[in-house]
Amino acid sequence: MEQRIKGIAASGGIAIAKAFRLEHPDLQTEKVTVSDAEAESARLDRAIAASREELQTIRKHASEQLSESEADIFSAHLLVLDDPELIGPVKDMIRSEQVNAEHALNETADGFVALFESMDNEYMKERAADVRDVTKRILAHLLGVTLQSPAMIREQTVIIAEDLTPSDTVQLNPEYIQGFVTDIGGRTSHSAILARTLEIPAVVGSRSAMAQVENGATVIVDGTAGEVIVSPSHATLEAYEEKRRLYAEEREQLTQLVHEQTRSKDGHQVELAGNIGSPADVAKVLENGGEGIGLFRTEFLYMGRDQFPTEDEQFEAYKSVLEQMGGRPTIVRTLDIGGDKELPYLNLPEEANPFLGIRAIRLCLAEEDMFRVQLRALLRASVHGHLKIMFPMIATLDEFRRAKAVFLDEKEKLEQSGVPVSDKIELGMMVEIPSAALMADQFAKEVDFFSIGTNDLIQYTMAADRMNEQLSYLYQPFSPAVLRLIKMVIDAAHREGKHAGMCGEMAGDEAAIPVLLGMGLDEFSMSASSILKARAKIAGLSKAEMEAKIDHVLSLSSGEEVRSYIEQSL
Repeated sequence: MEQRIKGIAASGGIAIAKAFRLEHPDLQTEKVTVSDAEAESARLDRAIAASREELQTIRKHASEQLSESEADIFSAHLLVLDDPELIGPVKDMIRSEQVNAEHALNETADGFVALFESMDNEYMKERAADVRDVTKRILAHLLGVTLQSPAMIREQTVIIAEDLTPSDTVQLNPEYIQGFVTDIGGRTSHSAILARTLEIPAVVGSRSAMAQVENGATVIVDGTAGEVIVSPSHATLEAYEEKRRLYAEEREQLTQLVHEQTRSKDGHQVELAGNIGSPADVAKVLENGGEGIGLFRTEFLYMGRDQFPTEDEQFEAYKSVLEQMGGRPTIVRTLDIGGDKELPYLNLPEEANPFLGIRAIRLCLAEEDMFRVQLRALLRASVHGHLKIMFPMIATLDEFRRAKAVFLDEKEKLEQSGVPVSDKIELGMMVEIPSAALMADQFAKEVDFFSIGTNDLIQYTMAADRMNEQLSYLYQPFSPAVLRLIKMVIDAAHREGKHAGMCGEMAGDEAAIPVLLGMGLDEFSMSASSILKARAKIAGLSKAEMEAKIDHVLSLSSGEEVRSYIEQSL
């Protein structure tokens, strides 16, 4: 019988396939006495070999589909798998106590995990997670059960899961994973953003998909409407197959706009750029007609590893992006770590509220040596393209001035030592804290450009965690409070002759585009898959007509009223 589940539209498109429930199997073990310890050790070796082969496959896929930094998660797992400090004691226990490999592995691994977790060191706690993950994989082979891994799927499926972790999402292969549905999460969660990067239809925050969808059931994922249909009727299936065909046809038609400029129907030109997380993402931006990079999230260079990236490693990554962009403007965001993104080797103190804690520019100014390494790498790379640097989470003028002073100091040192540096680098800031938006008139006198980070600006304005699906009703891009702050920033920039862009998810929201165009936003930066639809949308709008309606939009009393007005009038 047909069932419908509502969720949050995370990534557009229609997926139709059999459900694949991503569940964790029972890996409980019992202590068993064995008569042949050598045979038991050999069984352990076979399980380790099979685990190694799986991890190598997963790592290869991650490096091809995403980036080396994301693939390094699995490099760490391979190191644990080959660590004699872990495997040696397991074999010793098998021989000395004549016990089965499962029990010996569990006992030994639990000891390591307990030891690591007891340490007051985030890096060691991260190693505990690696040991736990690797142990599960070996145990699955010893017990003869299947440890589900998205990377091992070799048929067209829709993944159903409570949630997808970063290590799950890096394994998604669009050739086989047609779409996914999760019980928790929001439009700005890691899995949702990656789904848009990979152009996989997705619905998140469904709350009940795992309870309602059986393995193998036919599932339709409408990632545009945020709806999941389980066991659809024949008529529903036919209707959605037609929708899928029309969606693919529309995507094909949009490819004709790849080499077009982005102009409204009354001739107003804006810039459409792409958000990226690694040099490997640039190709998608260019394939979709991106006119620049509006956000390069550099934290992915720092994650999934056990030490800071070197200056040369960073230089090569920034140089690669700039060269691929061929002179198009490229905005690189300096390290934005903190909140839900941690570096285990940084040893930061635990905070009661990390989203309001030592993160982004606050961390960089506190760890100035780390900041200087990144700035030197960027300065050295600047001669290879059109580089613009922006500082994240600026709350005060003093923070921007301090960051700029460090930049200028490193620039002077490099020039004095004969290292070539571009003299056309622009320095800007993310506007994602309400205090910065309210003081935009003062910031605009000192920055070269603004980039509005709506993901955080909305959550800080509404005092609601954007990752909490129970508070999703407060994540309101169309709240007049949020829109007034955005207008304030754009107007302040223009009064000083400065450029105002937006790199939050709102920039690629088709419903928001008419309002942002009317407000005078200069640059819209978004997931690569959204660029062509945005270009087509803007081509059908009159900038003058949108501008004439902005005062009325800002006079409305709620986000619901704004949405309704947009649907009816814009």
